[in-house]
Amino acid sequence: MVYRRTHQVVKRLAARRSAILAAARQAAADGGMAAVQIAPVAFRANVAAGTVYRYFPSKADLVSELIADVSRDELAAIRRAADAAPGPSSALAAAVTTVAAHVLSQRKLAWGILAEPVDVDVTASRLASRREIAGEVATRIEAAVRAGHLPAQDTALAASALLGALHESLVGPLAPEGMEDPAKLRDAVQAVTLLALRAVGVMDARARGLVVQAALPAIALAGA
Repeated sequence: MVYRRTHQVVKRLAARRSAILAAARQAAADGGMAAVQIAPVAFRANVAAGTVYRYFPSKADLVSELIADVSRDELAAIRRAADAAPGPSSALAAAVTTVAAHVLSQRKLAWGILAEPVDVDVTASRLASRREIAGEVATRIEAAVRAGHLPAQDTALAASALLGALHESLVGPLAPEGMEDPAKLRDAVQAVTLLALRAVGVMDARARGLVVQAALPAIALAGA
């Protein structure tokens, strides 16, 4: 007789996998990617190390899926914020502020996802993550160009450049300190969003209005 997993078994297996990923995410948020090790993650998830290996055969598999999982959440948040905006320029501003908010909300995790050295090869997962986020930002720039709100431009290149500017300014060696201060966090989100909008061709007065409109929900997210 062929064994078939019941709905409850499938649900339990999915919950255990989610718990392992959540434990890996918290480990990375607390101590960077160096803290994502099988035994400590198993302890956090309240499972045996062997159980982790059943879901993720190697550390590379676990870290790669962690990167993908975090990136899926970020991409979903960007889309929700942009889709809720009243127009294409507002949607672009919402997308940029959401990226900034996610980076600032957990800078150690963001650095781990982006560029922190890892002792396993997770290049493919990192590239896939960046391409998805850049593609979403490019889509928002394209919509604003089609609406006549922005000049014609290489939207893929512009999106990559904007993400590079956001990441370099908010995480990693050059990032400012003191982002736990809500005022500094607000100023940082507004400054990078204004920079991004100016860079793609939004006139300054319009850019400033879009920043004020988009920054409040994003700042609330970052402070959560």
